Amino acid sequence: MTDAPPFPRKSFADIAPALDRYTDDILFGDVWERPQLSKRDRSLITVATLMALYRTEQLPFHVRRALDNGVTREELGELITHLAFYAGWPCAASAAAVARRIFADAG
Repeated sequence: MTDAPPFPRKSFADIAPALDRYTDDILFGDVWERPQLSKRDRSLITVATLMALYRTEQLPFHVRRALDNGVTREELGELITHLAFYAGWPCAASAAAVARRIFADAG
C-alpha cells in the first residue's frame, strides 16, 4: 500500500483490505493525480455526483476535500442550487445540510 493520503478518510482495511488498497493506490494515487482535470474540478464533479446519487454518507469527506482543493463555499452553494433542478430538491436539501455542518466545523 502507498503512503497514507494527505487527507483523513476512514479506512476499509478491516472489512475489505483490497478495496482499501485500491482506494489509496488507484483512486487517490492515480485517478485523482491525472493532469487532465485539476483536483478542484475533480472535487466539483465528485460532490455533484454524490449529491445527485444521494450518497450522503460520502458527501462530508468530499465537501471537505473540495474546500481543501480550492472550491469556495459560494461555489459549493451554487452547485447545490444548480443540481436541485437536475437531481431534485431532497438531494439539494440534504447536501445543503451536510455543507452547513462542514462549513460550521471549518469556522
